[in-house]
Amino acid sequence: MVHLKKIAVIGASYLQLPLVLKCKELGYKSICFAYLDGAVCKDYCDEFYEISILEKEKILAICEKLKIDAILTIASDVAVPTVNFIANSLNLTSNPLESSLVCTDKNKMKGNFKKSCLPIANYIQISDKEELFKVQELNYPLIVKPSDRSGSLGVTKITEESKLLEAFEIAHAYSLNKTVIIEEFIIGKEISVESISYKGQHYILAYTDKITSGSPHFVELEHHQPSSISPEMKDEIVFLLSNALNSLGITNGAAHSEFIIDENNKLFINEIGARMGGDFIGSHLVELSTGFDYLKAVIDVSLGIFSPTPLKQLAHSGVVYLSKINQERFNSINKSESYIIEHQTQGTISDQLTKSSDRNGYFIYKSQKKI
Repeated sequence: MVHLKKIAVIGASYLQLPLVLKCKELGYKSICFAYLDGAVCKDYCDEFYEISILEKEKILAICEKLKIDAILTIASDVAVPTVNFIANSLNLTSNPLESSLVCTDKNKMKGNFKKSCLPIANYIQISDKEELFKVQELNYPLIVKPSDRSGSLGVTKITEESKLLEAFEIAHAYSLNKTVIIEEFIIGKEISVESISYKGQHYILAYTDKITSGSPHFVELEHHQPSSISPEMKDEIVFLLSNALNSLGITNGAAHSEFIIDENNKLFINEIGARMGGDFIGSHLVELSTGFDYLKAVIDVSLGIFSPTPLKQLAHSGVVYLSKINQERFNSINKSESYIIEHQTQGTISDQLTKSSDRNGYFIYKSQKKI
C-alpha cells in the first residue's frame, strides 16, 4: 500500500488555499487547523480540525497521532511559531524555534539586525504611552506600528508630535503583545525579495516592486515583477539578505524580505517574514514571472527533498488591488485581455483604506511588459 505524504497546514483562510491545492496536485494529503470562520480550505483539504492556530499543544497531539510527514504555513506570520514548535517537537524540517519568535516580533528582529550591524531605520520600542517621551531620540516623520502584526494593520505615518498619541493607541490596540515600534520614516523605493532556504543555503527567487497607498497607512496596492532595480543593487541585496537571514536563524523554507532604497541609493532592511509573501506574490507571481514552482519548493523543503534549479526571467507579472484611491486605474484595464490571469471584485468600494482587508478586489497579470 502506497503511503500518502501527510502535510499539516496551519491556517485555512484564502491565504493557505494555494498550498492546499498544490498538495492535492502533488498527490499529498493536506490536514488543516484553524477556526471555522473564514476557513475556505475546509472544502478542499483532506482533513479539517477546528482549532485555533495558536493552540500549538492541541495541534501537536493530533499531528503526533496522525504521524504527519511535514508541517507548513504560507503568507501568515501568526502561524509561524506554531509551525516551528510542532516541527521541532516531531523532528521535522523547519527553522529553530527561537528563529520563529524573532521573525514574528519586529522589536526582536530589529534588535538582531542591529547586533549584526545591518542597515535599518532608527527606532524605539515601547509598551505604554508613558514611554512616548523616548520619541525625542528620533526625527520626524515617523512610522508607528504594532510589533507583531502584518497586512498594514495599525500602521500610521505621522509628521508631528500632536499625532503621536493617537498613532500609538491605534498600533497598541492591534498589537497582540501590546508592544509598539516607532521608527524614522525613510523616503525611497520599496521592494520585496522572495527567497527559499534549505539547510542554511539561501536562494533568491524574485525581486518585486511595491506601490502603496502612501501616507498615512501605506496599504499595499500593487506588486510587479521583475523589479526595475539595477544589477548592482541586486548584488548588494544578495549580500545583505544572506547576512540578514543568518542573523534571524532562518535555515529552511520561504522568506519574504522588505527593503527600502533611499534617495541617496542607500539600502535599508525593513522587515523579514519567515514565510512566503502574501498578496499573491509567493503563491502566484514568482511562478508566473520565472517558471519556478515556489509552492512545490516550500513543500519539498518541509519534506527534506528540496533540490535547487536554475531560474529564468520569462515574463512580467503583477497584482493590482482595487480601492477608492486607484479605482480609475483598476477599471481602465480590460479584464478580458489574454494577459489577465485572474480577477475579482467584491462589495462596495470602501471610503477608508487603513489595512489590506479594506481593498475591494484585484487582478493578476502575466505579460511581456509591466502593466
